[in-house]
Amino acid sequence: MLPPLKSGEVLRSRYKIRERIGQGGMGSIYLADDTRLKGRECALKEVEYDRALPEKIREEAREQFLREATILARLDHPNLPKVSDFFSNGPRDYLVMDYVPGNDLRHMMIEARRKHHFLPEKEVLAWAEQIASALTYLHGQEPPIVHRDIKPSNLKLMPYGLIKLVDFGLVKILAPEEVTITIIQGQGTALYTPLEQYGGSDVHTDIRSDIYAFGATLYHLLTNESPADARKRFLSPESLVPIREINPHVSQKTEKAIQWAMSLHPDERPPSVDEFRKALLGFSESPSNPLLPLRRPRPETVSDYLGNPTETTLAWSAGVLLLVSLLATLAR
Repeated sequence: MLPPLKSGEVLRSRYKIRERIGQGGMGSIYLADDTRLKGRECALKEVEYDRALPEKIREEAREQFLREATILARLDHPNLPKVSDFFSNGPRDYLVMDYVPGNDLRHMMIEARRKHHFLPEKEVLAWAEQIASALTYLHGQEPPIVHRDIKPSNLKLMPYGLIKLVDFGLVKILAPEEVTITIIQGQGTALYTPLEQYGGSDVHTDIRSDIYAFGATLYHLLTNESPADARKRFLSPESLVPIREINPHVSQKTEKAIQWAMSLHPDERPPSVDEFRKALLGFSESPSNPLLPLRRPRPETVSDYLGNPTETTLAWSAGVLLLVSLLATLAR
């Protein structure tokens, strides 16, 4: 990895670095001044490629970055930071976005916990409605865009209560031919990452992956407690403590909607963010007991779990029938 940029450096004869404000696995995030537009602050997200990779792979990755950055630059939604520019500087690529001031929701949650109280459900649901609006917009693009890293620290609270969903670091664009293109390869943050996103494979990742992370984020905000991660829940389905056991002030309809969103198998989650939003706000009913463990044999691997659920059920039914037949024969 190359050393970080220094304060005062100017990129593209325009963006003057003020300070580094974030650090990720693929590079840093910098606060910079736009010297062409006086008074405008912007955030520069850096993408640095592993130089141990073959040159051809790095070239393909940079081409993907340019294609995706072009798509991101077209986005225009009040709950998303505007991507205004993108460029290359030596071995690094940069996305230029609006700088979003204010506290993130993780900070708000920590403050509430420090004061020994919970964030009000009404306030969290007001934020959730804005998050849902941003995700519905992203998922409605052609091709659809999946954020893949929704979490409290990626949700900024601006003045007057406006929420911004930031950090497009793991964004996935679902190309029409179903080829996955990813700006930065990664898995997201474990506490909010669905089962299908583990292992570095994008085969099973779609808009329902964002719905899981959205639900896990709301769980954390309403309880001040980290949700059990998907891998732990896969091995021990009872490890996710119901929300109302931690915070009894949360309504049953909110708890049920979040449980629905956090179902381990994508097919058992809401089919869209709008369906989740309706259940969350009480406009529709969530399925009953969405988190009850399914009475099916424990899969040996995550891939088995994410396979065809119908085939799994049929195989289990066939096994039960075979056992019943054997017992009947022995009883004669």
